[in-house]
Amino acid sequence: MVDSLPKRRRAKAKNRKFYVVGLGGFHTAPGWEMDNLATLTGGRLVLIPPRERGFVSFPETPRLVIDKSLGRAPADWELFHDYRLISDRMKSLLETLDLEGVRFVRCETQYRDGRAAPAYWLCDIVRVLDAVDEAKSVLEIEYRTPDRKVYNLSRRSSLVFKEDSVGAAHIFRLAFYPMVVCDQVLKDACKEAGIRGIGFTDTTKY
Repeated sequence: MVDSLPKRRRAKAKNRKFYVVGLGGFHTAPGWEMDNLATLTGGRLVLIPPRERGFVSFPETPRLVIDKSLGRAPADWELFHDYRLISDRMKSLLETLDLEGVRFVRCETQYRDGRAAPAYWLCDIVRVLDAVDEAKSVLEIEYRTPDRKVYNLSRRSSLVFKEDSVGAAHIFRLAFYPMVVCDQVLKDACKEAGIRGIGFTDTTKY
């Protein structure tokens, strides 16, 4: 079969850009808290995912309280312990682009005075890929034990990804480093939707 895809389009797909997904755009304290955190964590101080990512069955619905006297209202993308706290429109964007890579739990959201507030969700990026092209990347690889490899990105690094390993994914975690990565498609979609609170760093200049 003859490949009918134009050469220019093939080259563009092959050279897809990737970004470290972080926070961006705010320098003020968030004015919100998870009112029933102790119940959700079973008394622990940190809300963390189970071994295989995702969410456990919480004993009650996460209860997010927004208190503007403490700071700003939550943006579309916030860090919350080992999860993300996201708005309705960020959830819709992720569902549209890459539903298989994410999981959500809806929060019961209200203002401190008891009024109903906009919907927010706890989000976890559950797709984990061993997709770094180590031969083409600049990074340090450490072996904590003979069978446990980790990346050390404390120094300036440059990460290149294997297209066949990433496939159709638009957002994922690295297998050997606690980092969330997305492609140009998701970055552009966030810009077009006016998503606030999210930041992107080119993985080749990390």
